[in-house]
Amino acid sequence: MKRLITTTVLCGLLLNINAQDTAIQQLNEVFINYKRAVPERLKEIDNNILFSGKKNEVIRLGAIDANLITNNSRQIFSRVPGVSIWENDGSGIQISVGARGLSPNRSWEFNTRQNGYDMSSDAFGYPEAYYNPPMEAVEKIQIVRGGASLQFGAQFGGLLNYILKRETTNKAFNFESQNSLGSFGLMSSYNAISGNTNKVNYYVYNHSRKGNGWRENSKYEVRNTHAFFQYKFTEKTNLSVEYTNMDYDMQQSGGLTDAQFQDNHQQSSRERNWFGAPWNLAAINFNTQLFKNVTTNIKVFGLKAQRNSVGYLATVNFADTVNTSKNDYNNRQVDMDEYKNIGAEIRNIFTYKLGHQQHNLSFGARWYQSQMSRNQKGKGTTGFDFNTSIVDAKFPTALEFETKNTAFFAENQFKLSNKFSITPGIRIEHIQSSIAGRLNISNGSDVNATPQNITRNLALLGIGAEYKFNTTNIYANFSEAYRPVLFSDLTPSATSDIVDPNLKDASGYNAELGYRGFIEDYFSFDISAFYVHYNNRIGSIRKYINDDPTQATYQYKTNLGLSTSKGIEAYVDLNLNKVFKLSKKSGLLNIFASLSFIDATYQNFKTTKTSGTAPNIIISEENLQNKKVEYAPNYIHNIGVTYAYKGFSTTLQTRFNGDIYTDANNSETPDITGRTGKIEAYQVYDMSLEYKFSKQYNFKAGINNFTNTKYATRRAGGYPGPGLIPGEGRTFFVSVGIKI
Repeated sequence: MKRLITTTVLCGLLLNINAQDTAIQQLNEVFINYKRAVPERLKEIDNNILFSGKKNEVIRLGAIDANLITNNSRQIFSRVPGVSIWENDGSGIQISVGARGLSPNRSWEFNTRQNGYDMSSDAFGYPEAYYNPPMEAVEKIQIVRGGASLQFGAQFGGLLNYILKRETTNKAFNFESQNSLGSFGLMSSYNAISGNTNKVNYYVYNHSRKGNGWRENSKYEVRNTHAFFQYKFTEKTNLSVEYTNMDYDMQQSGGLTDAQFQDNHQQSSRERNWFGAPWNLAAINFNTQLFKNVTTNIKVFGLKAQRNSVGYLATVNFADTVNTSKNDYNNRQVDMDEYKNIGAEIRNIFTYKLGHQQHNLSFGARWYQSQMSRNQKGKGTTGFDFNTSIVDAKFPTALEFETKNTAFFAENQFKLSNKFSITPGIRIEHIQSSIAGRLNISNGSDVNATPQNITRNLALLGIGAEYKFNTTNIYANFSEAYRPVLFSDLTPSATSDIVDPNLKDASGYNAELGYRGFIEDYFSFDISAFYVHYNNRIGSIRKYINDDPTQATYQYKTNLGLSTSKGIEAYVDLNLNKVFKLSKKSGLLNIFASLSFIDATYQNFKTTKTSGTAPNIIISEENLQNKKVEYAPNYIHNIGVTYAYKGFSTTLQTRFNGDIYTDANNSETPDITGRTGKIEAYQVYDMSLEYKFSKQYNFKAGINNFTNTKYATRRAGGYPGPGLIPGEGRTFFVSVGIKI
């Protein structure tokens, strides 16, 4: 059976190897009517944002067969080429994705947003997304590659924006509920009420999910509540407010050594490790049209959240057992962050006529301020529960960080003809950061950080172009990018990694050239080439303690010089009914392939290498030139087949992921702690289905990794526990829904 599946998928790969994804706005009706899940393209102007000449994708989650219950990112992003994924656990509470050879770590290379406003911890100093909305509540996901850096921020990865569901009917009251059960104790319930009248639109949902987890010691419980209210003053002027509250408790299974992984990858030697992140987001959104040719959007948003963890953080080769001298377990380590952010953005579109063409100017400004309180290395309890109390009077590390940011941006789409447009742009950034507080406690005395301030002023430039044919277009974009190093990067984190105190800011650019479009309603594609220039890239190399080969190794985070990432991204969707002239009466059959080839390497950077076996290990100098960037596989391919008939649809898909190195030295052999070493390539199969009895009732089901492949996507130096992190084995879910 597995051989037959592999042969079928490979045939699809051979048929589609030279093509790519796409679909532009004209395909919406086809893919909705027949549940043909072709990604859309953003319009040239959408919600006061200019997208002309930029590579982008829109995933409508209601149009795909996927496991939305546990936010399975492997299936959700399968139609977006080049997306790499970290799988920390099967809960789906945190989504970790990257693109084009960039790190997937909690999506921190993307500017992550919900409904167009920030949702991460700190956009500059700590841009990790500990929160993402439940996918059952998401209408669509917008992804814009590096060209988004001018309008959304300086990140290399671009924009990742979750757009939540809103009521679009003219009914004053609606109710929907989706309830699910699955393997390993999975229980999930999504419930929402909504309504839409001439003046008022509202949507309120609550999502709760819990499970025991596929691995030992991996139970979790999460709740997410969201409320949205909008008042329409006129057809073109409205004001809305929204609030999101999330809380979760996750037991952390921790990492494994490679020997443990091969023996039993479901095992765990960490029972006392926990993680939680209470999250609060709020936003006010105002849309209006001040003049006939000017539209304006104003957002004011805020975040109040925490990141709390408690656990035994020794490497996995040290057992968490009773300390005989204490006749009790060792005290756990407690680490707690608190985030308080506030910001505002104004975006305008000015349409004007010059010559015989209408041109569009997008301009705006951003103000943002974040405060982070970081308390680390607290001496916690010896217990097993999620308890963040400490037994000493205070945390050894207690730091205060503050980031202030002001930005101005503008892009102008010059339409040289009805078919050809050029869009130059600029973003001016002012970033100010500060640090104060305690680094450690030594002999009962505080070791304080030297209060410091860093101010940066920079300008990012970019230009895009697009040429339209009848149903296809050529696009190109060049945009500068920037990643500042703030003090939160310079201080030791709650991991076993060591940080270089002299880290430098990273800078560079993204460039892309592509061709996309569709042929009638049976073939859509998007094929593009990209190049990412990333100077002063921060990465990790493996070093020996005190450069002594007889001692243990550790991961050293430092600037590794210049890295470049280049490759091909391609997506194709083929309607086989049209190709083979099959009648729609027998259902719709289509095949998709999302393909990427990535060559991400370091340039000139001197470091050390080791040879020999312990205790006779020799350390000598080497160069990272042409070494592979960490977590950048040479290829990522997603291929699938979808069949739809009346209310029934099902999708079978597979993911081919190339092998990866987890440190810049490109260490082949894993160390004894499981924190470094090569991770082998893998192939995973998933299947999902849905049957709609009517517009009101549905049944969904799916099997993830149904061939039960043993694989891993990352190694950890700290969270969620040092060592190799296994991917989940075979799991399933069933779900029933109602909407009235």
